[in-house]
Amino acid sequence: MATQALLFPATPAPVAAAPVAQDYSLFLRRDPAGQAEMAFAVEGIDCAACIDEIEDGCEALPGVARARLNYTTHRLTIGWEARAEPAPALVLEALAKAGYRAWPFEADRLEAIDNATSRHLLRCLGVAGFAAMNIMLLSVSVWSGNVTDITPETRDFFHWLSALIALPAAAYAGQPFFQSAIRAVRARSLNMDVPITLGVLLALSVSVYETLHHAEHAYFDSAVMLLFFLLAGRTLDHAMRRRTRAEAGNLAALKAVSANRIEADGRLVTVPAGAVKPGDEVMLRAGERAPVDGLVLSGTASVDESLVTGETLPRAVGAGGMVHAGSLIHDGVLRLRTVAAGEDTFLDEIERLLDKASTARGRYIRLADRAARLYAPMVHTTALLALVGWLIAGASLHQAVLIAVAVLIITCPCALALAVPAVQVVAAGTLMRAGVLIASGDTFERLAEIDTVAFDKTGTLTLPESSLSDTSTVPAPLLAAAARLALASTHPLARAIAAAHPDARPLDAVREVPGGGVEAEIDGVTARLGSPAFCGCEALAGARADAAPDASRVAVRLGEACAVLDIRQALRRDAPEVMDELRAAGLDIVLLSGDRRAAVAPVAARLGVAEWWAQMRPGDKIAVLESLAAKGRRVLMVGDGLNDAPSLASAHVSLSPISAADVTRAQADAVFLGERLAPVATAIKVARRARHLMRQNLMIAVVYNLIAVPLAVAGFVTPLVAALAMSGSSVIVTLNALRARTDGKMAGGKVAR
Repeated sequence: MATQALLFPATPAPVAAAPVAQDYSLFLRRDPAGQAEMAFAVEGIDCAACIDEIEDGCEALPGVARARLNYTTHRLTIGWEARAEPAPALVLEALAKAGYRAWPFEADRLEAIDNATSRHLLRCLGVAGFAAMNIMLLSVSVWSGNVTDITPETRDFFHWLSALIALPAAAYAGQPFFQSAIRAVRARSLNMDVPITLGVLLALSVSVYETLHHAEHAYFDSAVMLLFFLLAGRTLDHAMRRRTRAEAGNLAALKAVSANRIEADGRLVTVPAGAVKPGDEVMLRAGERAPVDGLVLSGTASVDESLVTGETLPRAVGAGGMVHAGSLIHDGVLRLRTVAAGEDTFLDEIERLLDKASTARGRYIRLADRAARLYAPMVHTTALLALVGWLIAGASLHQAVLIAVAVLIITCPCALALAVPAVQVVAAGTLMRAGVLIASGDTFERLAEIDTVAFDKTGTLTLPESSLSDTSTVPAPLLAAAARLALASTHPLARAIAAAHPDARPLDAVREVPGGGVEAEIDGVTARLGSPAFCGCEALAGARADAAPDASRVAVRLGEACAVLDIRQALRRDAPEVMDELRAAGLDIVLLSGDRRAAVAPVAARLGVAEWWAQMRPGDKIAVLESLAAKGRRVLMVGDGLNDAPSLASAHVSLSPISAADVTRAQADAVFLGERLAPVATAIKVARRARHLMRQNLMIAVVYNLIAVPLAVAGFVTPLVAALAMSGSSVIVTLNALRARTDGKMAGGKVAR
């Protein structure tokens, strides 16, 4: 009962009273423009209709400039005008009046509430499923007995057994819908849980009445089965959002928790990363992540900046260079002057962009619920008119109520609710067999609408791991020495060399020179692997005219012999064919990369991409996507780096390879497996076919209602027949959805427009 009280409070009074004594200054943040911002965790959000209700209510408060609710994380971000005095207590009070519990956003507390909600939904689902199975066994006996030789006493006994199971089971399992309906009514609005609640309660009430009067039929099975299927959908939706939220939380793993701050007297002190202020000097050593954005004062090192540019090859950084928070130091030591710390770092900028883009996507979800807002009052009005009309026509109250219940049940939007999800499930299975995993519910619809595909370069069009370029001109002894030396280093370029020679044996007594490379003795001869300067091969490296502009260069020396190796990322094998296939379907292709122009230009030329951008930061990619959207173009974004996560979230629809960063995969609507790019084209083919089947299912649901509702209103349908008709319409749309699995054209052939 304690968990139940926590999840479904009877009154919101404690929430409104809490702000009086609490200090919210620790949760407030001000942006450079002077606007204050604060994040709240909101409990009790059950459907997309809550987004409009919460945002509109908060934006009506004095001084509030914006309110954005992330439906996935239930995180509400409130921004106040620059001249306004922030009033978090007013926000909490407004939410309390609308029936929502809220508090300043704290990840640990949100996780605890989320766990409790998940357990409660599973318990409700289990109770409904157990009850539905047992009631259905009793109902089958009654149905068969009504056409054979069942006695009235036996039938009444079975009905009372069904009541003993159904009433307590519905009272417990129906709580998520009952509480949501109560909140909607208190807020003077209607959502889809209101007709569901009315239908279930009326069906149970009529069933009890019929049982008391020894009727042939009762409808306990219809009510409990309806709850079971609806709970299954809600539980799956909650599980999907919880998984997405957990993946997105991995962004915190890139943040350094401590920093090595250099004090005024030269001492090195380890402090929490949050204690570092702009202007402080910090030291970074090999293997550490940068806790701040800083300017390099001294030292040299190889820095992995894949989260900034998406480029997995490390960059050499020296005095005067810039290092961003979250960057990983491979070797060497750097002394930085802090430029930005805390919530002002580049990593936190990515997190804010990500949250903003995810919130914007939530608005797309509202379209379906706006239709539900019209559907719910229409159902209520139809049932009420049927009740009143039959009473006026002279029918008894009992007969009029039965007809109204039949209308509520037969118009229950099960077929409408299954029309799209059923196709999604079958099409998702088809894509899974093709190596594409769907993560977002409305992916198919949005994917079928695209007219432009935007690709990231590194790790998307190219393979995520680097490899050696042509080594036919390099002597075999030098290649063997390079492979053996590479086994002693964790540097990404060294791993590429070692991977090309899996039979190489490691060396003893290998010495690593920070910022230079590694050296050892091979048969009494000194061998080195590292930068051309470290190996003494600058002249050879400068004389190479055939070097690719996007390649990283590593030198190897064995005694007096020297060679330079080119390491680069190769295009995915089928990338040119996929580009041709997409263009044949009438899709435009653009390339957005954080890598340098010299590396992007050859890839764009080889793939025939005319529109491309290089050296793009996350905000720049979002700006390009927004400009394309302003021109009416609907863009599919395909990317893999952490720097791509905000643009994936802000695009019309998005895909990423399975090798992408965890946070990036969490924001993508679909993930594809393997080293081929073909799944991108396959996903578009499947999505377009799925959209066609969704439209067919919606038409079936509409035709069903056009036929069934008049029959129910006319009194030709009992609640039992209404339940069977409702189930029959659901079966029809499900069978039609199965065509997505059996249609062979979906997985092969050219992309049809």
